[in-house]
Amino acid sequence: MTSKPIKIAATLVVALAAGAGIHVFTRPATPAQPSAEAVAQDAAAKKASSDALAVAAQLRELLANFRKIIVLLADEDSLPEGARDEARKVGQALFHDNQERTARLDAMLDQLMAPGNAGRFDAVDGLLAYIESDPGLFDADRLAFRELLQGLLADVAKDGSLPAIKLHKRISEDLDALAEIERNYEKEIRQIFGTMGQRAIELKRERWDDYVAQLKKLYNREQILKENGIVMPYTKPPAGSIPEPKPAVKKEDAEIFGLNLPKKTIVLTFDDGPHRRYTEEISAILKQYGVPAVFFNVGRNLGSLDAQGHAKLNAGAEVSRKLMKEGYAVGNHSFTHAQLSKETGDKLKGEILGTDTLLKAISPDRAALFRFPYGARNSEGMAALADAHLKSVMWNIDSLDWADPVPSSITNRVLASVDKAGRGIILFHDIHERTVKALPAILDRLVAEGYQFAGWDGTTFKSAKGEAPAPEKVAVSTGYANSWAVVIGIDDYAKWPKLQYAVRDAQSIRETLIDKFGFAPERVVTLKNAEATRNNILAAFHDKLAHGGVQKNDRIFVFFAGHGATRKLSSGRDLGYIVPADSDPAQFATDAIPMTEIQNIAESLTAKHALFVMDACYSGLGLTRGAGSSSFLRDNAKRIGRQMLTAGGGDQLVADGGPNGHSVFTWTLLQGLAGKADLNGDGLITATELAAYVAPAVSSVSNQTPAFGSLPGSEGGDFVFELPGETEFLSPNTTQLSTEAIAMNSKLDAKPAAASVTVKDLQGGEQKIVTPGAVPSTTRQLAQRANDRGLQHYKEKQYDLAEAQFTEALKLRPDFALAANNLGFVFYKQEKYREAARWFENTVRMDPSRAIAYLNLGDAYFKAGDGAKAKQAYKTYLELAPTASTAPAVRQKMEKL
Repeated sequence: MTSKPIKIAATLVVALAAGAGIHVFTRPATPAQPSAEAVAQDAAAKKASSDALAVAAQLRELLANFRKIIVLLADEDSLPEGARDEARKVGQALFHDNQERTARLDAMLDQLMAPGNAGRFDAVDGLLAYIESDPGLFDADRLAFRELLQGLLADVAKDGSLPAIKLHKRISEDLDALAEIERNYEKEIRQIFGTMGQRAIELKRERWDDYVAQLKKLYNREQILKENGIVMPYTKPPAGSIPEPKPAVKKEDAEIFGLNLPKKTIVLTFDDGPHRRYTEEISAILKQYGVPAVFFNVGRNLGSLDAQGHAKLNAGAEVSRKLMKEGYAVGNHSFTHAQLSKETGDKLKGEILGTDTLLKAISPDRAALFRFPYGARNSEGMAALADAHLKSVMWNIDSLDWADPVPSSITNRVLASVDKAGRGIILFHDIHERTVKALPAILDRLVAEGYQFAGWDGTTFKSAKGEAPAPEKVAVSTGYANSWAVVIGIDDYAKWPKLQYAVRDAQSIRETLIDKFGFAPERVVTLKNAEATRNNILAAFHDKLAHGGVQKNDRIFVFFAGHGATRKLSSGRDLGYIVPADSDPAQFATDAIPMTEIQNIAESLTAKHALFVMDACYSGLGLTRGAGSSSFLRDNAKRIGRQMLTAGGGDQLVADGGPNGHSVFTWTLLQGLAGKADLNGDGLITATELAAYVAPAVSSVSNQTPAFGSLPGSEGGDFVFELPGETEFLSPNTTQLSTEAIAMNSKLDAKPAAASVTVKDLQGGEQKIVTPGAVPSTTRQLAQRANDRGLQHYKEKQYDLAEAQFTEALKLRPDFALAANNLGFVFYKQEKYREAARWFENTVRMDPSRAIAYLNLGDAYFKAGDGAKAKQAYKTYLELAPTASTAPAVRQKMEKL
């Protein structure tokens, strides 16, 4: 099936080619050297094709933004205030993208309709055929093209030829059909936004809510916001979390919001002009009602500045001069309608001062007022206004005329908002026909109800006061003083079968304890191969631990990877052994280490908690069960804990086929310690949680059935690992798991871990273990954990899950630079380079000195084809990290730009 843009492009290519004098011939039998005319025709055809594709792409984006705006604002009354404001900001940005896109399309169509282009009417026919009858369009979609058709109508009107007259009639009929669509939807669209037989378009009359439902299948509000650099925080902390303190809202006397106007007093404001047509129509309506207003002009609509900074005014400036003469205030709305909260330095000042220069050139009586586009400002922007002696004017009532295509719903929204607020500044735009249509009905009602209309007289209004910050609650810590470990791995047995993975398993566990959990290297006793004799193993426990300074508030972690054995006693009971490197299979009852010895060692240790993890299979150890508690950490600190987790029973073999040269058991253990065993999401991994994750996961991919329980003498305490927050900013240097590891993890995680699971005890029976209740956490801590889960998913190349977790982190903590960068990199990895750049921009605003974010930003802009921005980002990166390992490669990239 051919896509709509391709169909449009194909039609336009044929028409434009015809207009260039290109015709199709049958191929000659004998190749001939092309003539100069043929070469020129070929070049014209290629340009025609390029132009047609450009028009098709612009139409596609125009419609996509129109639809996204609808989705953003549908059911907006159900959104919290902050989310509603952000949705409107993004909607405004999408709208202004469409304004610029429409301007570009107008320019393309102006060129297309040039009298010298003989194929101009056929080309426009292709465009109109798409708008009128493409089966993929809903009636409401066609409202997106109204302004484009109005501009095209004006262009066609300049041509007095018969084909042009016919085309003019056709476009007029299309515009009439669009007006009918507007009337058909009026009641239904008002619910969205208020709470929004002919040659021409044939109306399908689908219901508006059906239209919105179809759009929601294509887009969702959260994704649109995210792609535009915004993730909304939760309106209240998630259940069980501790609220973060609310920052004090800074008092801003330099801004006017309209909240302190006298009752029933309104200020009318109109942004984004001057418009060649609608601004004068609006001023005429205002004159009829005798009400004042403020017009905020965009500088590029007034003219330009030469190299010396002198104003060169255009026709738009005459519209504004007329407004000033009629007594209306005309203020500054930036030069290009950029989002100034993202700008700094000379670019920011130029946006403000450039338009001020143009306004002063029109009249020295220009109003010393400024409105930030989208209401987006920062402290530097406010300071620049103060230096320029300009005052910021905001609003408290948004007409949404930039998004709502139906005048009656604009009217109803504004009146309802005025009724609720009782006073304020209304935001309109003087660049829409719908605003012209809505304004009289609004003024009729407000005048009838006795509202007064204020003009600019230099008066300053105060902003709202903020709330005092609340104290932050601090979560309980694990309370260990020091951490000790004995790590043993034996591959090279003298008399037992040699193993392949035990030493590597032990080395990875050592690294995890030191690098992730902060065990001091000198307190991690490591024995490998020939070092792990019976005497050395026992000496590690008795000498280095029992008599080596272990205190009662310490913890001890023991890991053994090697052979295990089971001997049946004369009583019929099984007794398990771990096998040292120097053991003889014929004498292991005397030269291996029985579990009874391990029990004695465990009871002799003075540490609060000890956890023995044995990657060996054996049976025969009497265990007692631990118990859960709702106030886990406080109670756990009072109880001795001696626990053991083993790889399997005496009749089982350790599965050595895990990823990266690990046994299945140890690989799963490492994944659990990486964060997957934090089953209740509180940032703590208890031995119970570790067993609840590892045991069923290992059993699901091997013939092993790991066992877990508490050793005799334990008082129910639970060993605890406290997960550190990940600090890695994702970048091209971030390593991801191998295909083998990802495949294994997908099997391990196929069955979601449960809070209550049944596992084997070391006597071969079954027991149910229950995960302790989650420890209360602040939203900052919850954000960190969401980021860390996102990092896990990223390394497993589960990009959708990673995106969701980084989004969650930003909802919990909107200023989280790490999560912003990581979300951007997920977009980058999926080749969504523009979206990625927005989030890297967010990152450097949150953390301006984070070098890696500038590198990521440069790469995103480079991939997006924006060489200038890429070069600037790379330059900043090199200034921050001139000796980084990636610096030479970055310099090479800059040389190519």
